[in-house]
Amino acid sequence: MLKVEKHRLDVWKEEPLYWDHIVAIDKRLIGSTVPRNLLELIKVRVSQINKCVYCIDYHTQDALKLGESQRRLFVLSAWEESPLFTDKEKSALKVAEEMTHISVEGVKDATFEKLKTHFSDKEIADIFVCISHINFLNRIGISTKTVAL
Repeated sequence: MLKVEKHRLDVWKEEPLYWDHIVAIDKRLIGSTVPRNLLELIKVRVSQINKCVYCIDYHTQDALKLGESQRRLFVLSAWEESPLFTDKEKSALKVAEEMTHISVEGVKDATFEKLKTHFSDKEIADIFVCISHINFLNRIGISTKTVAL
């Protein structure tokens, strides 16, 4: 577990029920058929976009523990140009970026159709929840100035 430097507000302390829901969503995602390493890549990439230092650090460590390579984590911000990611992974990372930048164009039809060639509807639902969940956590982390030590 990461140590956390003092931050503005501990949302989870103020209302522990929120944390219970966070944990429940995480448990459900871990139990999904979407590969765990891909879920962590999504969490890291979304956190990079949002510049949430705590979540980047936390989920990078989780990815490494799951056997993700340092090399792929180093080039994750340029995944589109990298041959280190499969088409399946790229389809998930693409939708992660489009959902994170939802106000720009939303999720494009072509992106969704590509996702459907690699994942079942249930897995797509899990990917959407994963992306939304980490965006939510990024916003709490950034707003409370939570930083890993």
